[in-house]
Amino acid sequence: MQDSDRTASLMTPAKLAQVKPKAPVSPAAWLDQMASDAGHAHVRRIAELQEDLRAHAQGQDYSSLGGELAALARALPQLDFGLLQARGWWARATGKGRSGGSEFAAQVERIEQALQALAAQDQLLRKKQAQMAAPDRVLLELDVESRALEQIIDQGTRWLQDMRNQLKARQSAGADAEALRQIADDTARCELLVARLKLLRAIASGAQQERQQAQDTAGRRAALMKLIQRALAADVKEWRADVAGLARSVDDSPSEQSLDAAMASHRDLQLCIKQAIADCAQLQAEEKALTEQLGALAGHLHGEP
Repeated sequence: MQDSDRTASLMTPAKLAQVKPKAPVSPAAWLDQMASDAGHAHVRRIAELQEDLRAHAQGQDYSSLGGELAALARALPQLDFGLLQARGWWARATGKGRSGGSEFAAQVERIEQALQALAAQDQLLRKKQAQMAAPDRVLLELDVESRALEQIIDQGTRWLQDMRNQLKARQSAGADAEALRQIADDTARCELLVARLKLLRAIASGAQQERQQAQDTAGRRAALMKLIQRALAADVKEWRADVAGLARSVDDSPSEQSLDAAMASHRDLQLCIKQAIADCAQLQAEEKALTEQLGALAGHLHGEP
């Protein structure tokens, strides 16, 4: 039986009675199958799209990025600007000023290494995401298929109400044994459709929730990448100009203005990395929730031919 035949059970009872099956089966068996697998093609396509989303969600791993962010977050507070503040004649005479500047430069170098590791991890993650199939098409098609199911549910509900009204009229008119058997068959067919519509509602609802969750997660994923990019392109650039530049001139007494600018840049970078860590953790939790939601929908789709 072709997939186009499977939705014929959603016609009005009068039109349904006029439709002839293309396969050599009995009309009763054909009608029973029509009631039991309405929307089959859409459900099957949703199952395929669900697998695409599951593969995409499972491929998102931010543990390495989170680890590099955490390493940078640990290194940043260790930078001691106090090493550059006491640079008077006594410090120069005893050599403490020079040793303090050298220690400051070493601390900056350790932070620089953490920044380079973060940039490398960011590039790897972006390359991996670029290689993976973008979910936009999947989300759009999932919306189309779930809306098609909703239309079938509406049509099926109207068909069901019409059929039940006819059954009541046929029962009230009185009937012989053969007519009563047909009424019983049609009543059973209605129950088949009731069960099918209940399943379709669960699938359509789950698909829409899944689509919304995946869309929200994709938005948060893009926001995190944008935040990291901003940190690397703007905050880190400014930090290198102010702080790393200060470390390269440790033999000179820094001006109060340059020291204040370096401390401000350092504080801005710390705040940005702190926000990135929080966003990364939340994104990882959302990716896990999406995978679990995909698993729940798979339960409804299990067994669909």
